[in-house]
Amino acid sequence: MKKLLVAVLLVGAMALTLSACTEADKVSYNVSKEADNFNVVRRVAIINVRTDKVEFEVIGRISVDTSDKNKLVIVAETEKNTYKKHLINMTGWNMYVVEDLEGAAVNKYKYEVNYMPESIIPYTVTESK
Repeated sequence: MKKLLVAVLLVGAMALTLSACTEADKVSYNVSKEADNFNVVRRVAIINVRTDKVEFEVIGRISVDTSDKNKLVIVAETEKNTYKKHLINMTGWNMYVVEDLEGAAVNKYKYEVNYMPESIIPYTVTESK
């Protein structure tokens, strides 16, 4: 009986996982990818929540890393192959807003595979007799 219950729960969890990917999820992922590749103009504003004043603002083709809740990392493309990096310490007294200013033309069906030639190690195949 326990094995049947576990099997039913496992199948249910798999069904929920597979059906959770919506069209909005695909588009959101693609928009984020385009922004991280510096193809979208965005604005990031750091706001002091006590004073309601904007303390820091970046506008341009930027990538925003929010993986660390105590630190916001902003990389801006200032011209071709030139970048500036900004680190913002997040405290209990500030918050940030990331705004997409232009929108992104993305394809929810886009599929791309990239091979980087410099990462492929050449080798020679020999036959022994």
